[in-house]
Order: sequence, then C-alpha cells, then structure tokens
Amino acid sequence: MQNRILNFVQDAKFQNFIITLIIINGITMGMETSKSISHSYGSFLNLFDSFVIAVFTVEIILRIYAHRMAFFKDAWSLFDFTIVAISLIPASAGFEILRILRVLRLFRLITVVPQMRKVVMALVSVIPGMASIAGLLSLFFYIFAIMATKLYSEGFPEWFGSLGSSFYTLFQIMTLESWSMGIVRPVMESNPYAWLFFIPFIFVATFIMINLIVAVVVDAMAEINKKDEIKVLDEVHNHDDKIHRDMLELKQQINELKGLLIARS
Repeated sequence: MQNRILNFVQDAKFQNFIITLIIINGITMGMETSKSISHSYGSFLNLFDSFVIAVFTVEIILRIYAHRMAFFKDAWSLFDFTIVAISLIPASAGFEILRILRVLRLFRLITVVPQMRKVVMALVSVIPGMASIAGLLSLFFYIFAIMATKLYSEGFPEWFGSLGSSFYTLFQIMTLESWSMGIVRPVMESNPYAWLFFIPFIFVATFIMINLIVAVVVDAMAEINKKDEIKVLDEVHNHDDKIHRDMLELKQQINELKGLLIARS
C-alpha cells in the first residue's frame, strides 16, 4: 500500500495536476483583488480556494504516509508542509493577516518544478559568496556616502543632507534610474568636477559589483548542472555494470546447462 501511494504521489500526471492547480489558484487569487469580480463570483472563488486547500492537505498526508519520517528530513517537503499549514489556520481571531499569506501557496511551484528548484538551490549555495560581495559593496557605499555628504550636503541637502540620504541617493545612482539628468547634472552645475566622484562610483558599484554577483550565481548554476551530469553518468555506468553482471551470470548458467546436457548425453 505504501509503495502504491508513493508511486501515485511521484507520478508525472499527479505532479502536473498539482502544478495546474497552483497556476489556476494563482489566477483566482489575482481575480479576488478586483472588487467587481469578487462581488460577482466571490462565493465561487472561495469554494475553489477551499477545494485547493483540501487537495493540498490530502497530498501532504499522502506524502507523509508514503515517506514516513523521511518526509520531515527533506527541506522542500517541510516547506510545502509549512505553506499548507498556514492555509489551514482560520483567518479570524487575530489571524486575518494569514489570509493574505495564502498567496505564499504559489511558491509551491518551486518544489514541483525541477528547474525552479535548481535555481533556488543555486541561490542558496552562493549565500557565502554573496555575503562577501555584499559586505564589500556596503563598505564601498559607506565610504562614498561619507564623502558625498561632506561634499554636497550644503548645496543639495535633499539628496546628500545626511548619511542616510546619501546612501539612498547613491543607491538610486547605482540602479541608473534618473542618475544623470536627475542628480549628477544638477550637481555638476554648481560643482563642474562632480563627475570625478560619480563616474568611478557607477563604474565600480554598477558594472563591477553587480556583475560579480551575476558571475557567482552563474558559476553556482554551472556547478549544479555539472553535479547533475555526473549523477546521470554514474547512473548510466551503474546500469551498464548491472547489465554486464547479468550477462556474465547468464553466460555462466548457459555453460552449466551445457555441461549438464553433455553429461547426460
């Protein structure tokens, strides 16, 4: 019975059904944000939402029964369990915020779509490298924020009047959002050599640091793909070894049978 349920929950058709249900549920949640649609079809949307919760609950129960304690040792399974548990908490008696958190249910797509799961695993694996880059970028921002505050606070207090304002303005410049006409050129009208400050900042913060982050993530994705390829090759080799052993065993049995036939004749 356990094996039958395990095969059922791991079946591609069942997984596709769960994916379809999550996508449709995401559409209905978006429809609920429209007052006119919610007023006209609110009862149907609530009924479908209850159906989705019931299906997810049954799915989690079946997976717990199929995997037993192994279910609680898998991070992705615990993630699914937490999301479903949040959906089951009644949105009343101080838990109204949990009704909004139902939208987290859409994150279940990550666990059922292998490619999404691979991307998340890559992001998690690069956290140490990302932390080092974030620390370096924060130090870089801090130094330039102090310099910007001392250089331009008097002429442009709304942008560089305090350390916090300078941080925010430099972050806007790093994103390249209205950095030239909106900030740098007005500053250059009173400080013609301000470009000597902003251009190196943009070059380092935007083009070097951000590309370092992209490079770390890409490297992690390549490493995960390499591990997957090695795993597939190992499985192929193991399968070939099994076939080879079976052939040797079959050859030995044929020789034994041949020997018996010769002995009888």
